[in-house]
Amino acid sequence: MTRALSNDLRERVVGAVLSGESSRSVAGRFGVAVSSVVKWSQRYRATGSVAPGKMGGHRRRVLEPHAAFIIERINQTPNLTLHRLKDELALRGVCVSHNAVWQFLRREGLSFKKNTARS
Repeated sequence: MTRALSNDLRERVVGAVLSGESSRSVAGRFGVAVSSVVKWSQRYRATGSVAPGKMGGHRRRVLEPHAAFIIERINQTPNLTLHRLKDELALRGVCVSHNAVWQFLRREGLSFKKNTARS
């Protein structure tokens, strides 16, 4: 992902739009995309600032609050499948993908290795 353009450029672009120039002509004059001119102008009208918004960030893990339940279910039923665990979470109101359950289990160090000794 590229870096945000400078606030100086953003302020000059928005100033030109506020002075009555069209977004297309401002974009051509400053060498930026028309969509950038429009978005910067909208941000200025909404917030009074042309500063870029936060880029990136950290997504919270959806299954962390349910860790105790998941670990308990695996200890109760060692041959529980990922799909079955996903379905049980859905009954509790937690709609997640098969992959989200798998990643949570990997982070916790739990596995679903099936063998005849555990069945």
